[in-house]
Amino acid sequence: MATIGTPFTATAKKVLLCGSGELGKEVVIELQRYGVEVIACDAYENAPAMQVADRAHVFSMLDGAALRRVIEEENPDFVVPEVEAIATDTLAEIEAEGLVTIIPTARATQLTMNREGIRKMAAEELGCLTSPYRFAETLEDYQEAIAEIGLPCVVKPIMSSSGKGQSTLKTEGDIVPAWEYAQAGGRAGAGKVIVEGFVEFDYEITLLTVRHIGGTSFCDPIGHIQVDGDYRESWQPQPMSEAALQSAREMATKVTENLGGRGVFGVELFVKGDDVIFSEVSPRPHDTGMVTMISQDLSQFSLHARAILGLPISNIHNHGPSASCAHVVEGHSEQVSFSQFDRALAEPDTQLRLFGKPAVAGKRRMAVGLGRAADVEQARAKARGVIAGLETHL
Repeated sequence: MATIGTPFTATAKKVLLCGSGELGKEVVIELQRYGVEVIACDAYENAPAMQVADRAHVFSMLDGAALRRVIEEENPDFVVPEVEAIATDTLAEIEAEGLVTIIPTARATQLTMNREGIRKMAAEELGCLTSPYRFAETLEDYQEAIAEIGLPCVVKPIMSSSGKGQSTLKTEGDIVPAWEYAQAGGRAGAGKVIVEGFVEFDYEITLLTVRHIGGTSFCDPIGHIQVDGDYRESWQPQPMSEAALQSAREMATKVTENLGGRGVFGVELFVKGDDVIFSEVSPRPHDTGMVTMISQDLSQFSLHARAILGLPISNIHNHGPSASCAHVVEGHSEQVSFSQFDRALAEPDTQLRLFGKPAVAGKRRMAVGLGRAADVEQARAKARGVIAGLETHL
């Protein structure tokens, strides 16, 4: 039975968040609804989740010594990774020592930080259908992998997120530039890449899968659009056949059961007809799942908080077709502001979240528009309209 005490007392239930972006911010808000004491960590000051947490620490999540020091100092009940780029070996050591519970598990954070680990687990251990793939560490190995897989293909660093270092290769002239881009875009610097055969699919989905004290629950499938490997729009529900939905749930169950632990998993899948092809999985709320802030009574962040705390999830109620649209700002500024909210929120059943990120250097996701309507296309138009109406000042 779950027990939750009072913040800043000996009875406090404490959560330490590793990574403090916009998704983490919503997780903090949901945890604090249950009186949880939350400590937010990231590599820079005033990150979004830090703005709502009880206190914060600034250090690189890849610095294992710093991560251990903060965990030992704070002595949390749970460590909740919000990003993939974390010193996962340190988390595994700490979990093995019995110092703290890692959400969902240290092994899950290790496998999913590295595309090689999760792809081999899904395809070779669990037998999930995936695109053909090869891994390469040198330019020579990479060129041989492309010759074997063939063009077109997709190249990604095995350690990256939000599309960084990812390329779609269509011609011979794309091969060397894609290698150089992948080497520059990896989270841990230059290194191994995955070369994937291009999958002809009808659409791609995120199936939010929740492992909780009562079993496994699913949100309705979320369709989405990516640009350069980074999410731009999502909607719920994505129409799909009953056979495809059943296959998607079976595959998501198989993968998340193998990873273990409790919490929300964002399982990314390609769908062609009734066939479902595994792509990736994140052991945490997913950026495409921001649509659930308007589509469901329990958003993915609320579901994550309940699962972490061992609270029951009896049902997930949907409010109807809904959509989200990311606001990506391009430029350089440490004085970002927004206006024209009357225009942005003029339509009924629309919402806006400003993430509160302190600066832009290049391209950065700074807000999300949300809309709900009678059908998905109308909802998408509303979400896009929120962002189109918003004015950004750099």
